[in-house]
Amino acid sequence: MNLWPPFAFSGIRITDLPPDFMSVTVRLRLRWWNRNVAGVHFGGSLFAMTDPFWMMLLLRHLGGEHVIWDRAAEVDFLKPGKGDVYARFRINPEDVVRLRDEAAGGAKVLEWFTVEVVDADGDVVARVRKQVYLRRKRETPGKAAATAFPPGRAARSARPSG
Repeated sequence: MNLWPPFAFSGIRITDLPPDFMSVTVRLRLRWWNRNVAGVHFGGSLFAMTDPFWMMLLLRHLGGEHVIWDRAAEVDFLKPGKGDVYARFRINPEDVVRLRDEAAGGAKVLEWFTVEVVDADGDVVARVRKQVYLRRKRETPGKAAATAFPPGRAARSARPSG
């Protein structure tokens, strides 16, 4: 993902992604191309560094049996971001089980997740909330639901309807 153009060209880097996919840490370096007119991190870059990760973690654990999509987002900019900033996303195994159970009957589930973007001193620069949509895929007659995608392979999900 570090080579994915929206990240590669904006200074966003994944710095830690354990094999269990229960967390991911992301860094954004302050560069001339991602500063605003005040010389601090552009808000869009701070938001972009948080964009795909809740969905990515859930895809890894709920995978092909579920439709998973980012539905909404909120961001609070709390202080100017200077220098490198970081965001650490963590998902609990209990949340994965709970979300799987809530979506088991095919109902849509809307879940909010929060991550803080912090500077090198640990001060919170921004707080980002993302709402993730998920539901169990409907089975096509004569075709079983797909299994979760294997490690190292991306899963595809359709945009939710309704």
